[in-house]
Amino acid sequence: MKTRGAGSQPAAASQAAWCLAALCCLTLLSPAAAQDRQLIWSDEFNGAPGSPPDPAKWVYDLGANGWGNQELEAYTGNRANSYLDGQGHLVIQALQPTPGKFTSARLKTQGKFAFEYGRVEARIRIPYSQGIWPAFWMLGADERRKGWPACGEIDIMENIGREPDTVHGTVHGPGYSGAHGIGKAFQLAPARFADDYHIYAIEWAPARLDFLVDGQIFHTVTPASLPAGTKWVYDHPFFLILNLAVGGGWPHNPDETTVFPQTMRVDYVRVYRR
Repeated sequence: MKTRGAGSQPAAASQAAWCLAALCCLTLLSPAAAQDRQLIWSDEFNGAPGSPPDPAKWVYDLGANGWGNQELEAYTGNRANSYLDGQGHLVIQALQPTPGKFTSARLKTQGKFAFEYGRVEARIRIPYSQGIWPAFWMLGADERRKGWPACGEIDIMENIGREPDTVHGTVHGPGYSGAHGIGKAFQLAPARFADDYHIYAIEWAPARLDFLVDGQIFHTVTPASLPAGTKWVYDHPFFLILNLAVGGGWPHNPDETTVFPQTMRVDYVRVYRR
C-alpha cells in the first residue's frame, strides 16, 4: 500500500474509503499471519476399524512396573487396549480383565519422530473416573542417555479422574521434578473435560513454553520460572507420548465408583514449525 505525500489532505469521503480499505487488508492478513506455520508431522488416525496405530509413527511402552508412580496397569500392545475406531480416532482403553488387575496402553514416537521448537497439539476426549490418569506429554529424545529428569519432561495435558473439570500443564527437569514440577491447572467449570473433545497444545520457542487449552494460554514457563541454580533443559528435540494410566500416587487408586472400560479418544496429533 502506497503512503501519501506530506500535505496531501483527501476529502472526508475519500479518507473514509481509504481507511476502510486498509482495515479490510489487515483483517485479511491477520489470520494468515497468526497461522504462519508449517505442518511437519501428524497422525489423523484414519484406518480400518480395529487396526493398530501406525507402526511407522508409534511404538509401545510395555510392562507393569509401576512406572515410577505406583501405577497399577500393565501396558500392552494388544488391540483391546489400543486401536483405530474407523471414524478417524485412536482409542486407548483401560480394562480390568480380573478384579484388581488392569491393562492399558502407552504409545510414543521415540525413535520415530522428535522435534525442537514449534507447536504441537492434539484433539482429545479424555475419560473420567476415580483413579484414571490420561496424559499427552513429551520427553527429551536423549532420555536413554541422560535419564530422567535430566532429559526434561513437558506434560502438555494431564488429568486425574477426581478432578473432572481440571487439566494440568507442567514441566519437570533436574531440581524441579515430581511433586516439585513447575505446573498450573486450567479449569473448565462447570463442564467436564470428558463431555467433549478439547485441543491441548504447547507453543515452544527458545527459552519459552506456552501451554494452551482450546487456544487459550493458561501457563507460561521461561528460564526465570525455574528454581535458582537449576537448568533449562528444553533446548533439544523431544518425542511425543499418549497414555492412559490407572492408579498411582497422584490420582490414587480406582474405587467402587470406577467403571471399566475407560476410554481415551484422540482425533489427531499435529506438529507445526513456524
